[in-house]
Amino acid sequence: MNDDTTAVRYRDAVEELKAILARLEGDDVDIDELSEKVERAADLIRLCRDRIEHTGMKVRRVLDDLDAPAPKG
Repeated sequence: MNDDTTAVRYRDAVEELKAILARLEGDDVDIDELSEKVERAADLIRLCRDRIEHTGMKVRRVLDDLDAPAPKG
């Protein structure tokens, strides 16, 4: 993942991905811009997947803590 994606919020990454997709679906895609856009999209997809996985682990941890028996004392 590039350094320029680490500070991107999930929602912003999704919006940028939508914009890239719309640009790539257009009829006037510049071939010189194509690989740059595809690479950026791949970085954003990795970021989104990582955030989803990390959030899932956090949620599972919280739920596991809730299911754990309360300490006696």
